[in-house]
Amino acid sequence: MYSKRPYHVYILLCADETLYTGIAANIERRVAEHNGGKSGARYTRGRRPVKLAYSRKFKNRSEALKEEYRIKRLSRNKKKDIIGANGNK
Repeated sequence: MYSKRPYHVYILLCADETLYTGIAANIERRVAEHNGGKSGARYTRGRRPVKLAYSRKFKNRSEALKEEYRIKRLSRNKKKDIIGANGNK
């Protein structure tokens, strides 16, 4: 059963200008993990520093996972449209 606490879908801008999409309950902690330590995603480890470019809050993990999946299927240009439309957060 999925948690009822809020989750965030986020997009990171990596140092090499690539984009990374993920979910987290604590967005600040997760971005810090991506920028240091071993608990960040393997993808972002070689692309540090990363910067939070977009985040959106959802009621629960299930809704966040659905949105993460949808965003991950988008082209880079569509992801940049999402970032731009939401004022970089």
